[in-house]
Amino acid sequence: MAPYFGLTGGWLTFWVGGEPIARYDTYAECGVVVTQDYLDTMNLDGPEHASLLGTVTAIYDIGCFFGAVAAFSLGEMLGRKKTIILGTTTMSIGAVLQITAYGVPQMIVGRIVAGIGNGLNTATAPVWQAETSKAAWRGKLVVVEMICNIAGFSLSNWVTYGFSFVGGPVSWRMPLVLQFIFIFILFATVPWLPESPRWLIAHGRIDQAEQIIADLEATTIDDAWVITESKEIQWAADFERENGMSWMDLLKGKTGQGNTCTIRRLLLGAGTQAMQQLAGINVTSYYLPTVLIESVKLDNSLARLLAACNSVSYLLFSLIGIPNVERWGRRKMMMYAAAGQCFCYLMITILIRYSEILDEVGSKKVASASIAFFFLYYIFFGIGWQGVPWLYPTEINSLAYRTKGAALGTATNWIFNFMVVEITPIGIQSLQWRFYIIWTIFNAAFVPIVYLFYPETADRTLEDIDRLFRDDPSIFVFRDKDAISEKRPLKYVEHYETQVRRNSSIISGNPEAAQKRLASMAKANEEGGWSHAEKV
Repeated sequence: MAPYFGLTGGWLTFWVGGEPIARYDTYAECGVVVTQDYLDTMNLDGPEHASLLGTVTAIYDIGCFFGAVAAFSLGEMLGRKKTIILGTTTMSIGAVLQITAYGVPQMIVGRIVAGIGNGLNTATAPVWQAETSKAAWRGKLVVVEMICNIAGFSLSNWVTYGFSFVGGPVSWRMPLVLQFIFIFILFATVPWLPESPRWLIAHGRIDQAEQIIADLEATTIDDAWVITESKEIQWAADFERENGMSWMDLLKGKTGQGNTCTIRRLLLGAGTQAMQQLAGINVTSYYLPTVLIESVKLDNSLARLLAACNSVSYLLFSLIGIPNVERWGRRKMMMYAAAGQCFCYLMITILIRYSEILDEVGSKKVASASIAFFFLYYIFFGIGWQGVPWLYPTEINSLAYRTKGAALGTATNWIFNFMVVEITPIGIQSLQWRFYIIWTIFNAAFVPIVYLFYPETADRTLEDIDRLFRDDPSIFVFRDKDAISEKRPLKYVEHYETQVRRNSSIISGNPEAAQKRLASMAKANEEGGWSHAEKV
C-alpha cells in the first residue's frame, strides 16, 4: 500500500497540519468544578475550600509544565510523531485515574499525569506542523489546530451543561470519559503521518527527508525545488551544529561565535506564550461559570448555558484567523487583539464595580451588561491570541533550538496558566471588581511590547528567519522595514530564486516543473508579492 494512504501535495499537508490535538480534557474541568456531586464526592463544597478547589483544577497545568519540559529532550530524541504517541498514552493513564477518583489525592495524581501527556503533545504538535507544512499554509494550519482546541472547549461546555441535568456521579464522570474520543483519533492517525523532514535532516536521514519533501510537493525527489529545500535545511542544520550552544552555555550568558541570537529568539517565543496567559483568557476559560455566578450573580444553570453559548461564539469568530493569519501578519493580529481585550476588561471592571454599589435592581442590570463584554473579549482573543502564541515559537527559533524553543514556550504557557487558574477563585472572592483591573493593565502593555520588539514571521520560510537573525537586527525591530513587513522581503525572494536556478542547471529530473515554478515566482514578483503556494 502507498504511504500516507496515497495522499501527496496539499491533501497530505492538510492532513499533517490539521491533525487534531483538541484539548477537551483541559476544559471539561471548568464545568465539572461547579457540579454538586463532584464537590460533595471530593469534599470541596463551600467557600472555605475555594483555595483547594483552585489547586485541584490548576494542578493539571503543573503536569503540562513538566510535560513540556520533558519535550526539551524527548522531542529531539524520539522525533515528533513518537513524542505525540507517548504523550497521548500518558494522557490515557491520567484520564482513567480521574474518572475513577473518589478523593482529592487520586484526582490530583490523575490530573498531573494527564497534564504531563498534554504538555508533551502541546509542545510537539506545533513544531511538527510548522516543519512539515507548506510556508503559505504554516500559519493557517497551526491556527486550525488551535480551533480544534476551541472546538474541544465548546464541546466540553455543552457536554457538562447537558449532564448537569442528570445528577449523581454520571454528571461529572461521563464528561471525563468522553475525552477518549480524541485520544482514539490520535492513536488511529498519528502513526500513519510523515515525520518532520527538518528533524530527519538534523539526524542525518537526508534521503528519507527528501522523499517526504517531494511527497508534500507532489513531485519527485530530483525536482530542483526539492533539492534546493533540502540544501537550505542542511545548511541551516550544519550552521547550528557548528555554532549552537548547550543549555549550560546559554544560562552562563554565552552568545556563541555564529551570532544566531539564540537567547533573544527563545525569549521572544516564550514571551508570546506568557502574554497569552496574562491576557486573562483562563480567568474565563476555566472559571466562566464561576465568574458569572460570583461576579454577575447568575444562577448555576443560566451561567452554564451562557458559558456554552459563549464557547460557540468563540469558535465561530476564531475562524476569522485562518485566512488572515498570513494576510494581516502576526504582529498586527497580536496588537489589535490586545487593544480590543484591554477595552473589554476595562468595561467589565467598570460595570462590575457599579453593580456592587447600586441597589438590587440596578445592580443586576449593570452586572448583566458585562456579559456582552465577556463575549466580545473571546472574539478578540479567538482572532488574535488563540493561535499566534503557539505558532510564533516554532517560527522564530532556529532549527537546532526549535523543539527546545517550542517546549520552553509551552512550559511558560502552562506555568503562567497555573498561576492564573490558582489565583482566580481567591482573587474573585477577595478583590471582587478590582481583580479585573489586573488583566486590563496587562493587555494594555502588550500593544507597545509587540510593536517594539517582535519581528514579523508571516510569509517567510523558516530559513528566511534564520537569515534575519544572522544579520544581527536591532532589538527595536519597528525601525527595520524588512523585519516588520507582512510580505516577504525582496532580498529573500531573490536569494531563493538564485538557488533554484543553480540547482535546476546542475541536476533536475523534472526541468519543466522547475521552470514552471520560476515563472510563477517571477509573475508573483511583478504583481508585488511572492507566492508560497507551491513551496514547503
